[in-house]
Amino acid sequence: MIRPVQDSDLSSIKNIYNYYIRETTVTFEEKEINEKELDNRIQKIKSDGLPWLVAEQDNKLLGYAYATKWKERSAYRHSVEISVYVDQASQSQGWGSKLYQALFTELQQLDMHLAVGGITLPNKASIALHEKFGMKKVAHFKEVGSKFGEWREADIGKSNYN
Repeated sequence: MIRPVQDSDLSSIKNIYNYYIRETTVTFEEKEINEKELDNRIQKIKSDGLPWLVAEQDNKLLGYAYATKWKERSAYRHSVEISVYVDQASQSQGWGSKLYQALFTELQQLDMHLAVGGITLPNKASIALHEKFGMKKVAHFKEVGSKFGEWREADIGKSNYN
């Protein structure tokens, strides 16, 4: 089931995301987050009128996806940045696709024109997921961030709705 985030999801979301912080370069975040910081982020997204969705099966949270404002200036109001994270035990089961499908459906209903996604390289699975939803590479940033003592690169993709 895909549904909007609830307060009771904070612990599970924190655990999923902190794994990616600790163990991967998927996020450029370097310090684990706590539930208060996570709640602040979710509340900001909700106050901006944007979706934060979770995937749940058998009362277990398997992943989440959300959209944030691309930039603060009013002219960017129809553009968002998107993210999806799936619990490492639930990867390769289609949850990222299900979450993105639900997220893109909500974004279209919100009259969003453009979704932007950033992918730290290498990450073939994420590239394939984003391309599945019509995202096209529009930029490549060399040495854009440093994590685990190495410079990292990222591709930026975009998808238009209308």
